[in-house]
Amino acid sequence: TIRSSLQTGRALLGSRRMSNKVTEALSKLDLMVQSASTSPSQGQARSVAAQASATDKVRCVRHELVDLFSEAIQKAFPGLGSAEPALVSACNQPKYGDYQCNNAMSLFGRLKGTDDAQKNPRAVADAILANLPPSEIIKETSLAGPGFINIRVSPSWLAARTSAMLASNEGIASWAPEGYEHKKVIVDFSSPNVAKEMHVGHLRSTIIGDTISKTLEFCGADVLRLNHIGDWGTQFGMLIQYISEKRPEGLNASTNEDVADLQVLYRAAKQRFDEEDDFKVRSREAVTALQSGKPEYVEAWQRICDASRREFEKIYKRLGVTIQERGESFYNPLLNGVVDDLMDRGIAEVSDGATCVFVDGHKIPLIVKKSDGGFGYASTDMAAIKHRISEEKADWIIYVTDAGQSQHFDMVFAAAKKAGYIPTDRDIRIDHVPFGLVLGEDGKKFRSRSGDVVRLVELLDEAKERCTSTIKERRPDITDEELDAASSAMGYGAVKYADLKGHRTTNYRFSFDEMLSLQGNTAVYLLYAHARIASIIRKSGIDPEDLVTKGAKIVLEHETEVALALHIARFPEAIEATLDELTPNRITDYLYDLSGVFNQFYNECQVVGSDAEDSRLLLCHAAAVVMRKCLSLLGIT
Repeated sequence: TIRSSLQTGRALLGSRRMSNKVTEALSKLDLMVQSASTSPSQGQARSVAAQASATDKVRCVRHELVDLFSEAIQKAFPGLGSAEPALVSACNQPKYGDYQCNNAMSLFGRLKGTDDAQKNPRAVADAILANLPPSEIIKETSLAGPGFINIRVSPSWLAARTSAMLASNEGIASWAPEGYEHKKVIVDFSSPNVAKEMHVGHLRSTIIGDTISKTLEFCGADVLRLNHIGDWGTQFGMLIQYISEKRPEGLNASTNEDVADLQVLYRAAKQRFDEEDDFKVRSREAVTALQSGKPEYVEAWQRICDASRREFEKIYKRLGVTIQERGESFYNPLLNGVVDDLMDRGIAEVSDGATCVFVDGHKIPLIVKKSDGGFGYASTDMAAIKHRISEEKADWIIYVTDAGQSQHFDMVFAAAKKAGYIPTDRDIRIDHVPFGLVLGEDGKKFRSRSGDVVRLVELLDEAKERCTSTIKERRPDITDEELDAASSAMGYGAVKYADLKGHRTTNYRFSFDEMLSLQGNTAVYLLYAHARIASIIRKSGIDPEDLVTKGAKIVLEHETEVALALHIARFPEAIEATLDELTPNRITDYLYDLSGVFNQFYNECQVVGSDAEDSRLLLCHAAAVVMRKCLSLLGIT
């Protein structure tokens, strides 16, 4: 359980056998706390001179190479019926090259029987290289196996690109992938239910959705973050009826105290609903009264929603998440019109008393109106997708929910397409982003000792509490304000990173001990890695921005310098992959690898006091800039 894990962790901290490891860990934490108040933020204003050397947005390294090799293929084999795009990817074995072009074998098959036919795939690769345009990007190429073209990127080109990013008035934003500017993207995430507390499942949707939104915003998209809360439906009749019977004076006498503890209210009302048939009938009558707009019922419903909203906002504030509420009730006035439209055009039909849309590939229909005349999730989601396309003019709609809703959204998307809600005269991308379960350390669904779903507020409290006690042990003189900021950043960051670092579709095991570890792929380790870079720069007594202003440049000579600059330059590719696949772990993988490459560089290259001090400080600065941006996109401060 969470509580027993906390006690175990504290016991370990007090163990003499662990004293050396704890001392080392606390030293690292001390460095992190110090650097938090001294290292520049990602949004810090840049110098006038740096702004004056602005550059336009640049394309990622891989795209530059794709263009070069696509041109070479076209020149080498002009008789191809259609263009052959170059297949360029990062080389799996860095000792052979940085990137690899893998077109030779597929082209060999296409060229058979033509005037451009070659004797083998390797000859195809030779022809491509013979027609490769001159470029400052490529240092050298080599052939491997049956025709793989290995590519080594020029260190001087990498140095110039990284220096230009630091000098640009846009900074790291100049490396944002192209193609997303001004696109209207709606990201539907979090979506808790009113009168119920947010639990660990809502954490996944909230964190994944927030990271996707931040990444899109970084790339220039116009993002509308929507919180499709469950604020309408039959459960409100049950709640309102329970409140009305709680006081002798009836519903008009109810106050905010009646909804002070919504969890208690919901459980009590649900128990009566399940056990008392008469109460169930009265609850359904209350739903009708609410839907007809009876003032005192609407007021009670609003009071319940307001109470939930206040609790939701506390969670979002702690997580640093901004989101606009647009619950099920927003679409309620549209439901009859949507169903009537579907019936009038023959898209929907009545089956067993229910109004249904049958879609190919599914044995069951999408029920847009129940046999009793009520509406469900399918009705609301059909109205929502229509509104988001026709009224919001969305170019891309992303739904972030658990994997258990995959079939539902497949059917909604298919029904919307069948109904013509998704137009054919413009490109609209619609994605369901499913995620797996959160498991306890026993490998079973994550629950509290009592067997209940773990409340999100308790989980965040414990993460912060663990970091607070650890930091105070090392820094007893730390101010309350500094302690609160540091423990919040580390605790909440650890929870977020643990959720995001695996592929979203996999289940992940929740462990405070693992996520708060200073070793391995954790947020705490990466915050320390950034703090280490900040410490190197601070010890030099030189402001890297001053170096940029004076025109200092990066020069790459040692192999670990080249490796670090190459990995820094691959940042846009990680962002692009994140948005192509909608998988935030592409950023966490990149960030963790960056910290490893930096450590190799630092272990082999002296920075402060070396002959190459200015260049290496700029390289450290570039690594820190990229690292901060990655952490920022992950919602980690």
